[in-house]
Amino acid sequence: MSSAEGNTVFDHFAWSMVATPLLVLGVSWLLVDRLRPGLAARVFAGSALVAAVASTVNLAAFALKALAELPVVASWGGWSHQRVVDDTAHVPWVSWVSLGWLVVVVAAGLRAWARRRRELRVASGGWAGGGAVVLLDDPRVDAFAVPGRPGRIVVTRGLRDLLDERQFDAVIAHERAHLDGGHHRLLWWARVAAVAHPLLRPVAGQVEYLVERAADEAAAVAIGDRERVGRAIGHAALAAAGSRAERPAGSLMALGAAPGIVPRRVAALFAPGREGRWWGVLLPLLAIGTAVWTGECVYDLFELLGVAGWDAF
Repeated sequence: MSSAEGNTVFDHFAWSMVATPLLVLGVSWLLVDRLRPGLAARVFAGSALVAAVASTVNLAAFALKALAELPVVASWGGWSHQRVVDDTAHVPWVSWVSLGWLVVVVAAGLRAWARRRRELRVASGGWAGGGAVVLLDDPRVDAFAVPGRPGRIVVTRGLRDLLDERQFDAVIAHERAHLDGGHHRLLWWARVAAVAHPLLRPVAGQVEYLVERAADEAAAVAIGDRERVGRAIGHAALAAAGSRAERPAGSLMALGAAPGIVPRRVAALFAPGREGRWWGVLLPLLAIGTAVWTGECVYDLFELLGVAGWDAF
């Protein structure tokens, strides 16, 4: 953040807080149905998380600069507060907007973390003593995976009675794929990204869709019949509309978090599987780029404070 580069601070802010999240959002919409869903879910969730962490680190750097402008803080740190102020005199709002934004992000992150801990505690203890597959005596139609050690698959009596043996096996394979793929972690990464930056919330929705698609594809491989899996999902989704069994927080749904994604999933199962891979490098490249840019931002901050320290003498 040296004064020799008058627009550096604004460039960091614009790239990390606006440009990169928008690019991640745009590329994710472009690629969501062009990559294998399991690969796409990992790439989307990981890239969104890196972009979110980078934006938060940038906010922290800008917020620290805002505090460094205060005479009392500068006196304690041993630098010239006026030199810090002069460095961004052309965009004085950036540092203070960043400080306010950071406070909001930290508060939202703490709430999300507390909620996550409650979810995992309830999920891990809600089905103690059951087997790998727990049959819930409930007439409503539902099935979900509960992560933990061990993870469990919960199926209601209503769903079990609705499906034939092969369709039931497809649902079980779908839920097992959620557990085997660690999809709850990908969803958590996406949630963290969404909490850190509002522009990344649609990407979290894409990850939610992709983990369901990935589980569908895994079930199709396990059953050996894509159309049968598609029919099982569609049949169960129609029966389950407006009728959900009580789930523990933190569970993963067999039928998708939003009813609107079910037709997309069924249509994808009736279509040939996608094998796209190389387009997936676009999002990691964006994430790496913003991480490097963030490192430069932090370096510039310490360089500025060093210069301001010399000015204090």
